[in-house]
Amino acid sequence: MEELRALIQESLTGELYQMTAGGPRKKDGDVRLRVRPVMLRDRLLFQLESFRGNQVFHRNLTEEEAGEAVLEAMADFRQLSVKTRRFEAEAMVSKKGKVTVRRRESAPAPLGNVPDALRMAHNRKKKYILEEGKPVPFLIDLGVQTEDGRTVKSRYDKFRQINRFLEFIADIMPILPKDRCVRIIDFGCGKSYLTFAMYYYLHELCGLDIRVTGLDLKADVIRRCSALAEKYGYRKLDFLQGDIADFEGTDSVDMVVTLHACDTATDFALYKAVKWNAAVILSVPCCQHEVNRQIRNEVLEPALKYGLIRERLSALVTDSVRAGLLEEQGYETQILEFIDMEHTPKNILIRAVKRKDEEKRRSGVREMTEFLHVNTCLQRLLEKQEHS
Repeated sequence: MEELRALIQESLTGELYQMTAGGPRKKDGDVRLRVRPVMLRDRLLFQLESFRGNQVFHRNLTEEEAGEAVLEAMADFRQLSVKTRRFEAEAMVSKKGKVTVRRRESAPAPLGNVPDALRMAHNRKKKYILEEGKPVPFLIDLGVQTEDGRTVKSRYDKFRQINRFLEFIADIMPILPKDRCVRIIDFGCGKSYLTFAMYYYLHELCGLDIRVTGLDLKADVIRRCSALAEKYGYRKLDFLQGDIADFEGTDSVDMVVTLHACDTATDFALYKAVKWNAAVILSVPCCQHEVNRQIRNEVLEPALKYGLIRERLSALVTDSVRAGLLEEQGYETQILEFIDMEHTPKNILIRAVKRKDEEKRRSGVREMTEFLHVNTCLQRLLEKQEHS
């Protein structure tokens, strides 16, 4: 079986198109096994897809793990077909374990004609705003980088998330005023990875005059973040302990950021932003319990009776309502993917930019919420403001 092992090992690279094992020896076993390269979190893995009856099973494995798994599985199959960018091969395995391999070399295909995973494998190094290998003080103190600027392996997802967030900041930077200090509020800042990143990018890298305030309920978090801001000499970055709903620290704000503020805390943050007439709103909502408790509709009951479906539908409805209400308040609103679903299911970002005409457009939110028998916190806050 050494010839078969060598073929499998040679094939399991980023140049693999597909590997398929067929001709099952057992009636009650897998009927087929398929292997293809996938890129997950900028890492090349191999997805093993096994077929048994009407069921399909998936596993994502490293090169070494996939090699051992395929070799072990071949005890139950008669043949293995391999197609890579450079060669094709067919291996036949007899009952006694004798292996016969037929192989045909082929000219390498242009990368433009190959699968995404293969192109990514040939171009793995992504250009980030905060570059790998360049030490950033707050990333080191927050455990994302080592002293020499290398990204800590276990924190690579956080490193990617920070850079993805900065891409959104870069997109809206032309909107921010350049002739005065830009006022930014970060509601529910938590450990403030993104707050520090935002300040570092806008002030240190882009030279923008900004004042950023991070707000959070946890006193210990605020103390630590304040100490770090002082350590780095970030004079216009401060942290306050408090509730979003009660915050009254300013009358004018240019940008409001709210990342993973739980349930209706996001609504209060969006309401504050509208009240301040903020030019930009960036919001990644979290834990949409309010609509989950309210939503009901006879037509949708076959779906709503399942807890998981109800939870996910409620989350989507909540964020749709928020986006629609912001449209009505004079914002051009988008719902974007923040980061890949594999990193976190809370991957929706609401980006709202104040329109120059500030025209309040009809969104159809009222009809939708009446249909679903829901009334959200943000709806109530805005209605109260209209009648005050």
